[in-house]
Parts: sequence; structure tokens; C-alpha cells
Amino acid sequence: MKIWYDACTGKHIRYGTAIARRLRKRGHEVIFTTREHPDTLPLARILGENPIVVGKYNPQTLFSRLEESADRVIKFSRMFKDNLPDMAIAHQSVELCRTAFGLGIPIILTADTPHATAVNRLTIPFASSLVVSSALPKRFLKDYCGKNIIQFDGVDEVAWIKGFKPSKISGLKKPLIVVRQMEHKAAYAANRTDFTEQIVEKFGKLGNVLVIRRYNEDGKEFGMKEELVDSASLVAHADLVVSAGGTIAREAALQGVPSLVISEMGRTYVNWYLAKRGFPLFIVSPRALMRNAGKYLGMRHDVKGKLVRLENPVDKIEKIVSEADSVA
Repeated sequence: MKIWYDACTGKHIRYGTAIARRLRKRGHEVIFTTREHPDTLPLARILGENPIVVGKYNPQTLFSRLEESADRVIKFSRMFKDNLPDMAIAHQSVELCRTAFGLGIPIILTADTPHATAVNRLTIPFASSLVVSSALPKRFLKDYCGKNIIQFDGVDEVAWIKGFKPSKISGLKKPLIVVRQMEHKAAYAANRTDFTEQIVEKFGKLGNVLVIRRYNEDGKEFGMKEELVDSASLVAHADLVVSAGGTIAREAALQGVPSLVISEMGRTYVNWYLAKRGFPLFIVSPRALMRNAGKYLGMRHDVKGKLVRLENPVDKIEKIVSEADSVA
């Protein structure tokens, strides 16, 4: 089959790479697209992918967001005019969903962020199949009218952490504290406080702080060395990870590295799911950051047994594709 995957962020690139590798092994053709974004192309190069770049991320205003999104839909429509995919897969790419639905292409969608209401409303209702963690509440799935809902016992990050072998990164000094800046330009982060600078200032007393930033003042890519390394490998070498959201914290916790998630943004179902299953992911308030940092710094956990028991969502996606292929 001819499969289209669109990646809008770094997480999407990583997820898409895991899916594309699996499907290519099964003989399927994968058309991998992305957009210009601080997290997409650098990570794609690291992972050995060469996606087709369609459009860009421009979060400056509501108008710029809408216009760039509309431009991507038009470009995708023209791109596939004489080369229609058999199926489309995404982690909530609005433009993929709108294009595929309009062209009658079945959509397999993954999702894990109930609080991202705008994206949920613009993607989930279009999905033919929705593959989501069992950590998500049933009401979330019903609210957005998902049709064929397939749940798995795990989190999305299992797709690329299971069997993952971290690459070596030179120049890292111990103890290493990795801090991921909040995605403060996302719609769901409006009016939220970015604690990055305060964290860096305080945590310098505990060890060597490496900040993975998202934007400079103009909203463009920083281009700093630490942004171009594989984050999953980077956190594997860390003694502590601090994040306002989730992906990098879950990548670390699944590898046994203690992770602190600031409660203002971190009280997500998938974070609680891992914490309850004994992975070293700790949801703390901004006031308790320093105390907990000192408590968990360097306290690596052996989570291999726990990781083995989690289901890989790529297995579910592969099964859907195989069943569709057998019918076609």
C-alpha cells in the first residue's frame, strides 16, 4: 500500500520514523512529509529520514496560523492529485486530516493530549481509526466522536523507546540536568508561565544544566548544538530531566532516568499512567522543584521489566494497515 505520514513537530517525526520503518519492512511505500519547524528537520536528519517539506510553522498570530495551515492543505491537494495515497497516518496533523478526509483517504490517528481542545476538534472527528493509550479517559474519546477506537496498554513514546540504543554524545558533563523549554507558542499553552530561566538559574547549583530551547525572540530556530542532538539519546545520559509538558520526560522515564514535570502543565493522563506504573516520572509544583531535584538527581531506576510489559502502538497501526491491505 501507499501510506502517507505527516509530521508537524519533533515528536511526530520520531513517531513517524518508527511507523515508517515498520511499514517499509512489510513492503509498503511511505510518503513522509513535514513542515518547517524548529524540531522537525534537524531531528529527521539525525534519524535518517528525508521528509518532503510542505509549508511552515508560523505561530505569530491567529491569522498566520490559519493561513499557513490552509496553504499546506492546498499544497497537499496538488501534491496528491495524480498520486493518491491508500491510507494516511498522523499524530493529529490538522492538515493531513483535512486533506485526507476531503480526498476520501482513510485516516489512522494517534492522540494523547486531551487538553489540546483545538487540535482535537480539528482532527479526531476525521479519523477512520483512532489508536490511543488506555490511560486516556473514555469521555475524551466520546467527546470527539472517534469511530474505530483501538486502545493500547502503554504510551506513544514506547513506539521508539522499546529496543532503543542511545547514541554516544561527546562533551557532556556530570551531573547532567536536561531542561526542556515549554512549548509556549502552542495554543494550549496560552497564558501559561514559562519557568525555564528560573529553573536554569536555580539548578546550576546542583549540576551542569543543558537547556533544549524552542525559539529565539523572533520565533526562529536557535540552531544551538544541543538542539541538534537526539533528545532520546541525550536524556538517556542525563541524571535528571525537567520538563513542563511530557514527551521528553516520558522518553527519560521509560529509560529509567528520573524526570520532574511541572504540575501546571504536567497533569496529563499519560504522565500519571507512567508514574502509577513505577516509572521515575514525578509531577511536582514549581515551588517543590528544587527539593525534588535534590532528592531524585542521579537516582536511575531499572525499568526494563516494566517497559517490556507495555504495548507498542506501532503494532496496532501495522495491524490496521495489514487488514486494510488484505481487503484492497
